[in-house]
Amino acid sequence: MFAPPAAFALLALAVWLGFFWQLGAVPLYDLDEGAFTEATREMLASGNFITPHRDGAPRYDKPVLIYWLQAASVSVLGFNELALRLPSAIAATLWLAALWGFVRGRLDAATATVAALIMAFGLQVAIIGKAAVADAVLNLFMALAFFDIYRWLETKAPRRGLLLRVYLWLGLGFLTKGPVAVFFPLLVSFAYCLSLGRWRDWLRAVLAPLGWLVFIAVAGPWYLAIFIDDGPGFFQSFFLDHNVGRYGGVKHGHAGFAGYYFVMLPVVLLPFTGWFLRLLPMVRSLWAEPLDRFLLLWFLFVFVTFSFSDTKLPHYMVYGITPLFILMARHRDALRSRWLAFGPPLLFMVLLAALPLLLPLLAGQAERAHEQAQLAEGARVLDWAYVLTTVAGLATVIVLIGYTRIPVWQRLVLAGAVQTLVVFGALVPRVFEVMQAPVKEAALLARALDRPTVVFRTSMPSFSVYRGAITPQTDRPAPGELVFLRVDKLDALAATRPGEQLEAIYRRGPVALATFRQADDG
Repeated sequence: MFAPPAAFALLALAVWLGFFWQLGAVPLYDLDEGAFTEATREMLASGNFITPHRDGAPRYDKPVLIYWLQAASVSVLGFNELALRLPSAIAATLWLAALWGFVRGRLDAATATVAALIMAFGLQVAIIGKAAVADAVLNLFMALAFFDIYRWLETKAPRRGLLLRVYLWLGLGFLTKGPVAVFFPLLVSFAYCLSLGRWRDWLRAVLAPLGWLVFIAVAGPWYLAIFIDDGPGFFQSFFLDHNVGRYGGVKHGHAGFAGYYFVMLPVVLLPFTGWFLRLLPMVRSLWAEPLDRFLLLWFLFVFVTFSFSDTKLPHYMVYGITPLFILMARHRDALRSRWLAFGPPLLFMVLLAALPLLLPLLAGQAERAHEQAQLAEGARVLDWAYVLTTVAGLATVIVLIGYTRIPVWQRLVLAGAVQTLVVFGALVPRVFEVMQAPVKEAALLARALDRPTVVFRTSMPSFSVYRGAITPQTDRPAPGELVFLRVDKLDALAATRPGEQLEAIYRRGPVALATFRQADDG
């Protein structure tokens, strides 16, 4: 099916499109990219490589590895969007390579190539592979841990070196995002071993003293260092608030209903949603085969665990979709219905093509000023080039539906390439032009004016990144200070100093840069 040179060329193209194309072409997005990269900027500025800070306050949301990787990247390439996102793109590439190597060793090179193509062209994987956040790095180490766990369990004489390598990946994952990197590998491997009556093998692996020494040697020094540097604050905030608190409560407004992931998983898997759905009637036969059982348990435990979490975000499902790429690739010949396969990407392309018609309607219904501004600006930037690109993408998907000379799954992989071109070539640049370009422009203006600057009731940390300085929050700015805020906060800002004149120095889309005129300004 795939000759080796052609397969590697195809994978190289998919990796470039999925993880590197347009990597530095758009501003950082808020909240997440701005928060991570401001912590990296302050780390470099302060020389404190132990405790991450955001706008001068300790940032306890995540452990330190992603900041170190970003700091290393910008030290070489300069402080820019490309350098800040490059660690994620490299991690996603290594994650894909690990997937390919694992599947090739268990099955064959053709199946490995298909699985890798599905991963590269999947919507959510491409998003985190291009984002200056910790998720691509975390998923790399989680995938490596799962793959080596299965390798260790499938061998008749398990090797100590392979087991120690599992603990290495767990330690690096724990240094990237904490307990989640250890929780799922331990839980899934236990369930898998229990299902095979091999619980003693699991205990032998989990109680390996040398393994835990490797884990502690990797993750322990930084956790000890931050305790020495900052006391118990990180441990109380990160473990209790950002881990236990996320599961038992809603963080940052990211709530979701009980069936949230039944809705979001099809979106996360686009354009391969129908391919996944084809696996559902096969669950009983999949369970009978050890590799498929291991992969099913991996996916199911992630899906069920986060379904019961009070805090819900789409990218949580990425922890459990790597096994789906393998299952879809292995059972690709079962995908025969072109309508099941192409229904989801067809609907998605129709939605993207219809956005220029939908946004003006949504703008008229929006209640808050910043939402009205965003939607109105969005309607403006969805120009003829956007319409031409999305219509061409839609037309290509329709042609692929009718082209029956190659199998359905091959046509769906081509649809994945089309989706990547449309999303990251037409949609994402315009979304970021509306939502984040004004933040960047306001920050650069504040930097040029070189005046004391504060933030008023707004959380957009990329402002500090582009301004190149800590920007404190305040509820009552002083006259003469520059104030960055969302436009729906302008009335509240004016009310903080009644009788004084508020002047908007910059206003575009959802944000503004304002100041109260000093008395001697006349």
